[in-house]
This record gives sequence, structure tokens and C-alpha cells, in this order.
Amino acid sequence: MIALKKILVPTDFGEAADAALNYARALARNFEASIDLLYVAEDVSTRLLAGEMYVAVPQSLQTDVEEAARKQLDARLIDNDPDPLPVRPVVIVSNAPAVSIVSYAKEVRADLIVMGTHGRGPMAHLFMGSVAERVVRLAPCPVLVVRHPEHEFVLPDTLAVAAKA
Repeated sequence: MIALKKILVPTDFGEAADAALNYARALARNFEASIDLLYVAEDVSTRLLAGEMYVAVPQSLQTDVEEAARKQLDARLIDNDPDPLPVRPVVIVSNAPAVSIVSYAKEVRADLIVMGTHGRGPMAHLFMGSVAERVVRLAPCPVLVVRHPEHEFVLPDTLAVAAKA
């Protein structure tokens, strides 16, 4: 028997991450699980200028980055469902997103990570790497990677489709 109680959905606010959130919502409904929607915000205080020197960044800039992330998370939590899912928005500050995602999954004992991927070509992947790939390699639980647009098996409810017609 599969028991999913906590689903972690890392997001970068892109289309692939939004598709992953749709998958997570469907799984959470099916298994009566909760969702942690995680955004890893860049630590702007450690930003390098031209790779050689650090730039003094006011703390208010970091606060602004985190607040903007929280607003975007909240916008994604609006579900218009009469029986809303338990979803917790989380912002972590780090310059190592994959490591932060894995650490958070371990900390909250996530049963599943559902995340999007951009599906970049082999050359871009070679130079930039893939957060999703690193999470898959390091995660303490199964990882469902959603590529967008691809074959989607999470379809809208028939009633919702009929209401829109």
C-alpha cells in the first residue's frame, strides 16, 4: 500500500513548476495528503560582482525578495475548491537550491517530491546542470519530475469543464 501524507513541491514560479503543483494537488486529494510549497530564494547578500568581489547589499533587498516570493506562493495557493487542501507555503534562503530542497524534504519527512523541469537541451544541461536531476539523485524519498509541456495525465474534473462551457 502506498501512503502519502506529506508532498513537497519545490517551485521556481515557472510553468513546469505550476504543472507539478497540479499533479501534487491531484495526488494530495487522492491520498488525503498535505502539500508544502517551497521556494528557495537566492541569498542576495552573497552575490558576486563579475566573479571577483562582493557587493554590499542592503538587508531590505533580501527582505523584498522573500516578501515577493511569499506573495507569489500565496497566489498559487488559491484553489477555489470548496474543500481546500492543507498547503503550507515555505521560503528558504540559499544559493544551493537542490541541496536546500533535499534538506527540507529530510527535515519534514516528505513522502514524495513533485517538481517541474524545464527539459533543457544537452548543452544547456552540461553547462547549467539540473536542479531536478540533483534532487532525484540526493532525495530521501521518491521524486516525480514533471516536464511541461508533455503528456499530462492530471485532467480537470468533468464538472469543472462543464461549468466553463
